[in-house]
Amino acid sequence: MASKALGPATLAIVQAVRASWPEDEVFVGCSGGADSLALAFAAARVARERGGTVTALIVDHGLQPGSAAVAAGVAGRVAAFGAHPRVQRVEVTGPGGMEAAAREARYQAFTEAAGQTGSVLLGHTLDDQAETVLLGLARGSGLRSLAGMAPVRGIFVRPLLGIRSATTSQACEELGLVVVEDPHNADPTFARVRVRRTVLPLLEDQLGGGIAEALARTATLARADADALDALAVTELARLRREEPDVPGLSPRELAALAPAVATRVLRLWLLANGAGQLGAEHVTAVWALVADWHGQKGVDLPGLRVIRQDGRLQAVPRSQVSC
Repeated sequence: MASKALGPATLAIVQAVRASWPEDEVFVGCSGGADSLALAFAAARVARERGGTVTALIVDHGLQPGSAAVAAGVAGRVAAFGAHPRVQRVEVTGPGGMEAAAREARYQAFTEAAGQTGSVLLGHTLDDQAETVLLGLARGSGLRSLAGMAPVRGIFVRPLLGIRSATTSQACEELGLVVVEDPHNADPTFARVRVRRTVLPLLEDQLGGGIAEALARTATLARADADALDALAVTELARLRREEPDVPGLSPRELAALAPAVATRVLRLWLLANGAGQLGAEHVTAVWALVADWHGQKGVDLPGLRVIRQDGRLQAVPRSQVSC
């Protein structure tokens, strides 16, 4: 099929994929939904243009009856337009609820498939980005959460963050592709579904069109600011270590001299380097109080660590060494 024969929606997706094509081996996460199916078609086309191939990674979570047959059907569709299907069955277990556990299992499967030399294209769209920003706002999250999903993070590439989901649906119609409708995408018990089906349409109705695009722009601006602050925090932590190489811990006085947005990021990096696990914003805020609101607190317990202020320094003590 020549490029001029592509429908307008399909052409827009192919162009977006071309613009973000990685140089290493390419995989596509493909659930069979409109977003990932249109992405897989575009990736297969761009791969042929470049004389290569693309592998469609189809994860069977086993959460609905007949999921294996659904995955096999998706494999047949992607094979028909030139992608190489690979179906992987996963076990969905772990903390955070079913949605979080399924996501963790899926990304683990993607990471293992890509290995050390591959990149995985994901079909997140502008609508997904807008939903992510709204959820971050609702949860009172910080700047990094409002930054949404990055176009490239590690092995994961998201070529469609500038494309509306209506465009991917139109592309599948242009191509005659049968789309898998995941029942979880219509389940209002999930916050993201409520945002997609109720909150965003309401905002569009009450505030006028372009809300999703505005939220996506907010993510882009927030990401640039967050990246700059994170880079500055790395520099500052390196400076503090360089100036006091033989003194354990961190100086509250030096931290307090930094802008809070930088100081709290320095704290986060230091805590992670000392073995803190599952670190949330509330943990960093509690440790920051040992700097900005010090009145003799005994310390702050974190996953894997206790942080105390002793002899004018912040010290990180492994929980295994903390007496009850």
